[in-house]
Amino acid sequence: MSDPTQATEGVPEAPRAFVVTCSTRAAGGVYPDRGGPLIVAALREWGFEVGDPTVVPDGPAVREALEAVLAAEPDLVITTGGTGLSPTDGTPEATRPLLDREVSGIAEAIRAAGVRAGVPTAMLSRGLAGIAGSTLVVNLPGSSGGVKDGLAVLDPVLRHALSQIRGGDH
Repeated sequence: MSDPTQATEGVPEAPRAFVVTCSTRAAGGVYPDRGGPLIVAALREWGFEVGDPTVVPDGPAVREALEAVLAAEPDLVITTGGTGLSPTDGTPEATRPLLDREVSGIAEAIRAAGVRAGVPTAMLSRGLAGIAGSTLVVNLPGSSGGVKDGLAVLDPVLRHALSQIRGGDH
């Protein structure tokens, strides 16, 4: 994490996280999952306890995977993929019913970071961020560039957000 001074009250030293890659082609072995491993590597560098990504095809499997990881009550769940405009992109629709509250500023900042990085199509991402129980859930785009932009947005605020979810001070 880039700012060691941010509030971390109530956040475990090694918070638990899960990563879910939402891609029919990656799940089918057409190409390797690239976004999920990028997220896992960043989270491990930031001190999170996180296993390898779960890779699922677009569609009902996304919601099933999210329900399964949320049942473990982790501190954080990050998805990658399925946030675009194609008919099979349904990650936001799978995520929204599981959220108790949305944190729209995170999703907006991720889109804005992509546009600032010279990728105007970043504004087409429909990714969400929100809280399910005491878990922060963030949808990142499926592209490696979108994942990197999203991680850069999350880096300086993630532990503070997790602290606030647990009742920590602003």
